[in-house]
Amino acid sequence: MLFLGTHTPKLDDKGRMFLPAKFRPRLEKGLVVTRGQERCLYVYPQDEFERIAMQWQSSPTTSRAVRDYQRVFLSGASDEVPDKQGRVTIPQILRDYAGLSTECTVIGAGNRVEVWDTAAWTAYLEQTEDAFAEQSEEVVPGLM
Repeated sequence: MLFLGTHTPKLDDKGRMFLPAKFRPRLEKGLVVTRGQERCLYVYPQDEFERIAMQWQSSPTTSRAVRDYQRVFLSGASDEVPDKQGRVTIPQILRDYAGLSTECTVIGAGNRVEVWDTAAWTAYLEQTEDAFAEQSEEVVPGLM
């Protein structure tokens, strides 16, 4: 299942957020929330996160860039299980990292879900939409 679309759930006072209904079946057995790039959060199904982490086992730890990326990515990771209502708790350290307040935007990004502060997501789109129209061939040659 690919995660697709844009949703705007609210974050409650306890740091909980309703997962979009269409994402819940893939995430209901467990998920991992961690730091993403551009100050958003990445949410992976537990099995997908484990697959990614296992791939890193073959990465050279002699590379400082590999060590740095792994440290930031994995040290912020939190495994969670949504409650029966489809809510997931976002730990405070991750809410602080992504600047999350009440207004959140959740996007499907293929194999993962991204959680953004709505103002940050809006600013990101404004900065990247023009370049998006011009880059399809360079980013994914031959796809479209």
